[in-house]
Amino acid sequence: MAQLPPCAPPTEKFTAYCDRLRRQAASADRDAARRAAYELELAEGSRFIEVNGIVHHYHVSGPEDAAQTIVLVHGWDCWWMWWHHVVRSLNEAGVRTIAYDLRGHGWSANDPENRYRIGSFALDLSALVDGLKLERFHLAAFSFGALVALDYAGSHSERLRSMTFFNFGYLPNSEMIAEFAPNAINFVFNIMLRKLTWWFPVYVFARLVLARNTVTLHDILIGFESLGLCDPDAIEQTTGQITSLETTGAVPDMVRSVDAPILFVAGEGDSIMTAENARKLQEMTGKGRYVGVPQCGHLITLELPDTASELILGQMASVG
Repeated sequence: MAQLPPCAPPTEKFTAYCDRLRRQAASADRDAARRAAYELELAEGSRFIEVNGIVHHYHVSGPEDAAQTIVLVHGWDCWWMWWHHVVRSLNEAGVRTIAYDLRGHGWSANDPENRYRIGSFALDLSALVDGLKLERFHLAAFSFGALVALDYAGSHSERLRSMTFFNFGYLPNSEMIAEFAPNAINFVFNIMLRKLTWWFPVYVFARLVLARNTVTLHDILIGFESLGLCDPDAIEQTTGQITSLETTGAVPDMVRSVDAPILFVAGEGDSIMTAENARKLQEMTGKGRYVGVPQCGHLITLELPDTASELILGQMASVG
């Protein structure tokens, strides 16, 4: 990969988060101190770049002379840290990783003009990889991140060596769903869960609805942090967009327009984006391959990170 560009100043979200980590690392709570030390170590790979007028955070790690680089796109109401296990595994396999935060998410700055559309996120991805001088690279995306990746790929397929989509598929919709779903989802995530100050109720919700495997306390806390770091306007706008008839109807054609090899990976216990719908998208478009993961819910990168890493590496190896 070419030499990285000069960094922009860190965002306030990043600075405040790291200040808190340093306090925790010096605390008498050994477990909290250990978790904080680990995240501070990860933060050493954090960089910032101004993209389309907004300062974006990206985490870069792995061999500087790696033959292959992969960009990791997180999902809806998530942040780059959902990839932290996968990043380590890919780096150990000799792969350079770029895991970034969408505008308004994680350690990236919020958009003062509240422009949180799939097209805006895709333009940011394009500007980011241009800024990092990535000529040909692999891409992996989780859930909503696949929509961003597909929008980007529609006009940049020649730069993509392979794509791996986790827990993303055909999105069945109707006028009733399109009208009801945005308010319901926004209430749960933006109004109810976001106001909680204790992680346990959020974990119970995730364990009952999203996951089929237990995860570590640290990963529970990482998931919980997503809520506080994400701009509520981003949640509201993207919720309306991903449940619209226009978006769901366009997904099959978006997949068909991509020339890069695609791997669709689905947790067979996923009740949000079902394995059936992921398989259906692959079959109806005739694109790529489908792999179902038994005993896995929607949160594969935290539930079964070793499996997720192995699947990415397999997809990368399949294209040479």
